[in-house]
Amino acid sequence: MTIPDRPHGGHLDDWLAWLETLSPREIELGLERVLEVKERLALPPPARVVHVAGTNGKGSCSALLEALFRARGDTVGCYTSPHVLTYNERIRVNGVPADDAAIVAAFEAVEAVRAGVPLTYFEYGTLAALVVFARAGVSVAVLEIGMGGRLDAVNAVEPDAGLITNVSLDHCEWLGPDVETIAREKAGIMRAGKPLVFGSASVPQAIATEAERLGADLRVAGRDFRYTREEGDDPTWSWRGREAVIEGLPPPSLFGEVQLANASAALAVMEAIGALAPDTVGAALRDVALPGRFQRLEKHGRRFLLDVAHNPDAARVLASLLDELGHPGPVLAIIGVLEDKDARGVVRALASRIDRWIAVRPDSPRGTDPAALAALVADECNRPCLVMDTPGDALEHAVRHSSADTLVLVTGSFYTVGPALEWLHGDRTAG
Repeated sequence: MTIPDRPHGGHLDDWLAWLETLSPREIELGLERVLEVKERLALPPPARVVHVAGTNGKGSCSALLEALFRARGDTVGCYTSPHVLTYNERIRVNGVPADDAAIVAAFEAVEAVRAGVPLTYFEYGTLAALVVFARAGVSVAVLEIGMGGRLDAVNAVEPDAGLITNVSLDHCEWLGPDVETIAREKAGIMRAGKPLVFGSASVPQAIATEAERLGADLRVAGRDFRYTREEGDDPTWSWRGREAVIEGLPPPSLFGEVQLANASAALAVMEAIGALAPDTVGAALRDVALPGRFQRLEKHGRRFLLDVAHNPDAARVLASLLDELGHPGPVLAIIGVLEDKDARGVVRALASRIDRWIAVRPDSPRGTDPAALAALVADECNRPCLVMDTPGDALEHAVRHSSADTLVLVTGSFYTVGPALEWLHGDRTAG
């Protein structure tokens, strides 16, 4: 394959289009390439680095850690993927997405030392994020693992602590066919003698075994830290770690019981590395925002709910959150799923909460054909499913042909939720 010349201008879109030509895959597991180019960049490391891995909840936990560090006065770089609306979301400094110029300058810095080393889209982006953070002088870097852990590009950066949110089946073609095999890959972010927080009470044996082998400080939900809800007119919650106790906390601004579990794990990380500042936690929890994670909007006389749930476990959490929300009217689901995902498992988890379905094509070459998805929905739910090409088409149909008490849910993929948010923010609707 002939690789085109890199962009000579300063346009981020041109660079991103060029990066897509460098490798047939966005992610190619392996650390050698990234380590070689990272060494050439000779970047000064932040004072603290936290890795965030897991099947679901990585984005929420990364945002919570980012807010907790910022509230105590740190300058924080946060790297996540994929994005919902713009690439800039992947690279944040103190909660603000990097601007186009900063990202392009970072790409240029990577290219200046790459010297022909083949990098994937994700590897290039990871190195660019590190350049942005170094130039901004961040004191803390929160780095979300893209896939797995052991061979993910982010793991080329030495962490002070790690957080694994949970482990379930996803990316099986890359990581393995069962939970224990996937867990062994995620356990690759552990380091000898350093803390690793596991955000679920159900710990795969592979995690426990690797922690014992390395001598890592494994801290497990329900054993080393826990939370308690305190009901009342002004609901609060309390958190208890190995040493610290914090009471009277406000709920996180992110909705749902699952976010208390995520916040509890993030606080365990802060305690483990000696960065817990109890007086700042409440303000941090109120300051967290994350597009596409049970995000609620009211526009065009309708209520919209957007969530990027793209595997059965995430869909089960979404179903539970729908129960918590307790919407009294009908629910219309607009769903688009990538072809390498367990679409049937996602639909099955949501089926009892959905009254009407529309299948769409995600904005990705890997998107499942909407007619095939609609047939799957009809088979699983024993009810018809409309077929439309884009999330925008489906949203326009929903506004035109649903009652005012309908909740319109958009789910199944980042590549479905992103275009839906663009449509909603653009105020495009047939009147």
